[in-house]
Amino acid sequence: MRFRPCIDIHNGKVKQIVGASLRDCGDTAKENFVSSQDAGFFAEFYKKDGLKGGHIILLNPAASPFYAETKRQAKLALSRYPGGMQLGGGVTDQNAQEFLDAGASHVIVTSFVFRDGRICYENLEKISREVGKDRLVLDLSCRRKEDGYYIVTDRWQKFTDVQLCRAVLDELSAYCDEFLIHAADVEGKAAGIEKEVAAMLGRWRKCPVTYAGGIGSYDDLRLLREIGGGALDVTAGSALDLFGGPLSYRKVLEMCDN
Repeated sequence: MRFRPCIDIHNGKVKQIVGASLRDCGDTAKENFVSSQDAGFFAEFYKKDGLKGGHIILLNPAASPFYAETKRQAKLALSRYPGGMQLGGGVTDQNAQEFLDAGASHVIVTSFVFRDGRICYENLEKISREVGKDRLVLDLSCRRKEDGYYIVTDRWQKFTDVQLCRAVLDELSAYCDEFLIHAADVEGKAAGIEKEVAAMLGRWRKCPVTYAGGIGSYDDLRLLREIGGGALDVTAGSALDLFGGPLSYRKVLEMCDN
């Protein structure tokens, strides 16, 4: 279980937010932490510790008046740690190469691949072909709905009709290098992991999977390792002392396998 660091950027600032509170209308979100440091600071910090495979996420849509500054911050982080981090948020076949050229090791894609609540195979094949399978991460972040967990898009605001399950992971893994999966209902709440999601992902084991959402204690980390059988990588934000939380970043690294 490796630790994957994160840099979430909203309205041009490095933040930790409650995921389910994010709204494009008015560019609002419930904030847990807003850093006085820029994104480049955090990229250099992770670089010094040799942490690879973390993610930079742009939390504003392209139509937002804040998007230009959010993108600038993302590119600043990439320039400080070229090849060390992945980037997601509004990535399409039209702009993916721009972020790879700026230093992203991979691009992370959700909304471009899901249209009208379904998998858009034309776009999936297009983006996989454009960047190459080995540089594509699919974000299959999910929220609970009646009978299971369903993939959500547009910064976790829209449900698709695609249920997160082993068959979907099998199918989509043919197009990408790894998966990033936020349990969005608990993202940013630091109140415990989504055990069902972690257990299902831990049993699958066919490509790297990073789990995010709900980590709030060292016991949560131990539970994730146990439920996931050690097969899942993990990211945490709001709970870390880096972002004003109670968990020591250094102890979290010691508990993981980096």
